[in-house]
Amino acid sequence: MNDFPRWKHFLVAFVAIIAVLYAVPSLYQKQPAVQVLANKADVVDEALKERALQALQTRKIAFDEVTIKNERLLVTFPDTDAQLAAASALRTDLGDKFTVALNLASTVPAWMRAIGANSMPLGLDLQGGVHFLMQVDQKSVLDGQEQRYIDDIRSLSRDKNIRNVKVSRGAQGIIVQANNSADLDAIALAVARDITDLIVVDGPAMGDSPSLIANVKPERIKQIADNTITQNVATLRNRINSLGVAEPMIVQQGDSRIVVELPGLQDTAEAKKLLGATATLEYRAVDESANVAEAVRTGSVPPDSRIYYFKDGRPAVLKKKVIVTGDELVDASSSVDEQSGTPAVSVALNSAGARKMLDFTSQNVGKGMAVVLVERTPEVRMVDGKEVRTAKITEEIISLASIRGVFSNRFQTTGLDSAKAASELALLLRSGSLAAPVDIVQERVIGSTLGADNIRKGLNAVILGMLLVVVFTAVYYKAFGLIADIALFMNLVLLVAVLSIFQATLTLPGIAGIVLTLGMAIDANVLICERIREESRNGMTPFAAIRAGYEKAWATILDANVTTLIAAVSLMTFGSGPIRGFAITLSIGILTSMFTAVTGTHSLVALIFGRSKLKSLSI
Repeated sequence: MNDFPRWKHFLVAFVAIIAVLYAVPSLYQKQPAVQVLANKADVVDEALKERALQALQTRKIAFDEVTIKNERLLVTFPDTDAQLAAASALRTDLGDKFTVALNLASTVPAWMRAIGANSMPLGLDLQGGVHFLMQVDQKSVLDGQEQRYIDDIRSLSRDKNIRNVKVSRGAQGIIVQANNSADLDAIALAVARDITDLIVVDGPAMGDSPSLIANVKPERIKQIADNTITQNVATLRNRINSLGVAEPMIVQQGDSRIVVELPGLQDTAEAKKLLGATATLEYRAVDESANVAEAVRTGSVPPDSRIYYFKDGRPAVLKKKVIVTGDELVDASSSVDEQSGTPAVSVALNSAGARKMLDFTSQNVGKGMAVVLVERTPEVRMVDGKEVRTAKITEEIISLASIRGVFSNRFQTTGLDSAKAASELALLLRSGSLAAPVDIVQERVIGSTLGADNIRKGLNAVILGMLLVVVFTAVYYKAFGLIADIALFMNLVLLVAVLSIFQATLTLPGIAGIVLTLGMAIDANVLICERIREESRNGMTPFAAIRAGYEKAWATILDANVTTLIAAVSLMTFGSGPIRGFAITLSIGILTSMFTAVTGTHSLVALIFGRSKLKSLSI
């Protein structure tokens, strides 16, 4: 047995030490905490720390420690009840200039964290929280894009001095009508040159007017759909950051769905309000030519205008064409109007929006401009025992005033009911507009108590499974069984260490993968032990039987583990969510078990029996 290389002994010892060092942090339980981050120009400093302390002490909320590190304020608490109460208090007292997030503070010693030894992140099923499956409404985006193409075609017609052109949407696409074929040919040529996303074909005659049918190219439709869901994922991530949830998961699922998981969050009302709702501002010109009272009485308005209402029911006639939308906002914050002292939202536009606003205000000083708040809130109703998901769209004027001067990228929106309403509107606008509305089609809440119960049951399964395997192996294979048991324990430690190093999230299916790995890990040692017994029966000396057992069993061990690894990698590649978590744990477990079951046990056998004169094997 002295032929076992010394460097392999050192390798096994080194791996064992590193495994223990990086597995131990997972034994430290995380502590409930609240973190405070500054928005924009505000900073986290000692003054903020004093404000936070005062907020907690005033309400007599118990806390353990308040620290400032990495430009964030972190407050730790003895339990989750104090954590939730403190988060609500801090959000109220600090306002929207700071983001208050629920968090779990690590209790791992600082020297371990300094070398990257951290505890494993826990999944939603172990930590508790909220799971949302959201459906993206792609049709509304395509409808909006078609409306923009309609406006572009009208603009092209005006530029070509073509009169009496009618552009509308129909079942076949965008319908363009003109007085004669010559005008229609000129429009078709201009569209083909300037609006390359459209396919234009001749349409049927409508009365005395010839027509064209324009449709969006399929590749452009796919590009719009891809961009929509990508932007929605990014926007939802911004909104969740504003909501203040530590370690959220936002991923695309399929072509039109998004999965959102918010660990630690138990109250879904605020999350659903922020995630499911779309809120944006639209700046529209007032139709000065319309008689509002007459329009409301008869319902007759100019074709390019429509009636909107204030919250108190007052009507106004506004142009359908939007000057600037919320998509062109780059910043929004709640403030107070210096002239009236009423709540307001200070708005900053991007360069495109600033140019549009500058052009409009330059030509319309003294005329009216309205600010319309558009909100879309998902609703669920029960119809004939089935859930029917709809959306409530609310459009209301929040401000209507005369343009007193020319402005472009920065201005204020006033007319809001309260400071809270201003703060909520600023938060939604600052988080970004969704490229398309989203509906929550599935919702699942996992309580923190259930998460703790899952952890307890998972640990019991691991302990019971390992105990049964250890007892069986020790009884059946005696001394070699005890060596296999040591290797099995080191495999568990090494598996936890690898998961911790790569910060892989541990879920309930992941624990199932660990239990399965423990059962499979002993297979290699069974093959080795059986091979050694067979060689001993064939008359080999103990040392020769051990050497032959390891050499001849290796090919079978490799084959068995590689085939299982291929299946695990396939699950990891094509699966998602729980299936992927199970496959990742299983894959890592297979690799670690091959090292501990073969190299690890061989090293121990060489150390124990290498220098003794064996006459027989305890196997």
